[in-house]
Amino acid sequence: MTITAGTSHRPQPEAGAQSSQPAITPPGGSPGPQRQEASRTGGPGHRPAQQTVAAWAALRRRYWATVPARLRLLRAATIVLAAALALLLTLAGLAALGTWNSVADRDAPRTTSAADLDLALNDMDAQAANILLSNGDAGKGRLQTPYQKAVGFYGDARKEIGHDLRTLAVAAQGDKTDEKTVESLTDDFAEYQELIGRALENDGHHGGKASALVDYRKATDLLQQQLVPAARTLVSSNDKAFDAEYSSARSTLSSQLTAVVALGVLLLAVLGALQWYLARRFGRNLNPGVLAATVCTLLAVLLGAQLLTSTADDLRGARRDAFDSVVALSRAQAIAYDANADESRYLLDPGRRDQYAASFLTKSQELYGVKGATLTTYDTELATTWQAYESDHHDLRFTGEFRRELDNITFAGERAAAETTVETYAVYQRDDRKIRALLAAGKEDQAVEFCMGWEPGTSNAHFGAWMAALDKVTDINRAHFTASTDEGRSAVTGLLPWAGGLLLAAMALTALGLRPRLAEFR
Repeated sequence: MTITAGTSHRPQPEAGAQSSQPAITPPGGSPGPQRQEASRTGGPGHRPAQQTVAAWAALRRRYWATVPARLRLLRAATIVLAAALALLLTLAGLAALGTWNSVADRDAPRTTSAADLDLALNDMDAQAANILLSNGDAGKGRLQTPYQKAVGFYGDARKEIGHDLRTLAVAAQGDKTDEKTVESLTDDFAEYQELIGRALENDGHHGGKASALVDYRKATDLLQQQLVPAARTLVSSNDKAFDAEYSSARSTLSSQLTAVVALGVLLLAVLGALQWYLARRFGRNLNPGVLAATVCTLLAVLLGAQLLTSTADDLRGARRDAFDSVVALSRAQAIAYDANADESRYLLDPGRRDQYAASFLTKSQELYGVKGATLTTYDTELATTWQAYESDHHDLRFTGEFRRELDNITFAGERAAAETTVETYAVYQRDDRKIRALLAAGKEDQAVEFCMGWEPGTSNAHFGAWMAALDKVTDINRAHFTASTDEGRSAVTGLLPWAGGLLLAAMALTALGLRPRLAEFR
C-alpha cells in the first residue's frame, strides 16, 4: 500500500448535506454569505430605488410593452381628452347662458330703470309747473288743453316713478351703496310728493298762486339737489356694474376658447398617433372607426370654437354697439325733459328766471355741447357745427350725448334717425328763444301759450317731434340689443348639444374601431 504524505481521501458530502462542524467566522470580521449578498446588491439603501425601477418596468410591461397595452393606453387617452373637452364646453356653455340671463334680465333692465326714473322725475316736475302755469287763478282763465294734458302726464310720471323705485329696490339687494341710495330716493320722493300736493292744493284757492309757488320752489329744489343726482348716480352705478360684468365675461370667453382649441388639438394629435400606429402595426392604411372619431372631434372643436366666438361677438354687439347708445340716448331724454321743465319754471317763477335760463343752457350743452356758446349765440353755433358735420361725418365739432351716439353708429337706419333727432332738437331750441323774446317784449300770455300749446308749430308740438325722433333711434338700438341677446342664447343652445354629441360619438367610435384589433390578441 502506497502512502502519500499530506493527502487525505475523505468521502465528499452529498449535495444539500450539512456539515457537522460549526461554521467558523473568518478572522478580521470577514462578511458571511448574507453580508456578501447585501454587498453584491448595493446594500439596504439601494432597495427603494430597485423597487421603483421594478415598478416602472412592471407598468411598462402592462401599459406599453405589448401591442394591446399600447392600444388600450391610446384609447384611454382619447376618451379622457374627449370627456375633458366635452366637460369644458358644457361648463362654458352654461356660463354663457348665465351671462346672457344676467345681461338681459338684470344688468340692462336696472340701468334703463334708473334712466327712466331720472326722466320720470323731471317729467313729473315739468308737469307740475305746467299745471300751475295753465290753471289760471283757481281755474279762472285756465288753458284747458294744456291743463288736462299736464294733469294726465303728471299722473303717468308718478306711476312710472313708483314702478322704477320698486325695480331698483330689487336690483339693489346685496349692494349696500345702491340699497342706501334707493332708500333715500324713496324717502325724498315721498317728501317731494307732499310738497307738490300742497302746491297744487294752494293753487286751487283763489289768490293762492304765491303760496303754491313757495311750495313748488321747495319741491323742485329737493328734486334738483337730491332726487335727480341720486337717480343719475344709480344710472352710472348700474351701467358700471354691467360694463364690469361684460369685460369679465369677454375675458373668460377668450380663456375658454384658448383652452378648447388646445384640448382639441391635443385630442386630434392623439387620434392621429393612434391611426398611425394601427397602420404601421397592422399593415392597414386607415381604421374606419378612428377616422370617423377624428372627423367627429374636428367638427366638435369647430362648433365649440364657433359657440365661444359667436357668444363673444354677440355680447360685444349687445353691449358696445347697442347698449352704449341706449344709455347715451336715455340720458339725453332725461336731460331733455329736465330742460323742458326749466322752460316752464322760467315762466312760472320770475324771481328765478336767471337761474333757470342758466340751467337750460347747461342742459343744452350736455346734449349738444358747443364751446363758449351762450343762449344768444347757441343757435348760430349749433347750425354752423351741424353744417360742418353734414359735409363730413368725421368733422364733429360738438360734444355731449348726441356726439356719443353719432360716434357709435352701427346699425342700418341709425345714422338717419340720429341726424333727425339733432335736427328736431335745433327746431326746439329756436322755439326757446322765441319764448324768451315774447316774454322780454311783455307778451307773457303769448309766451305761455306758445310754450304749452299742442297745436302744430308750438313749442310742445316741436318737443313731441323731437322726443319721437329720439325714441326712434333708441328703439333701433334696443331692438338690436334684444336681437343680440337672442342670438347669443340661440348659439349656445343650438351648438352645444351638437358639440357634446359629436364628442360622445368620437369616444364610442374610437372604442369600436379598436375592438377588432384588440380581439386578435385574446
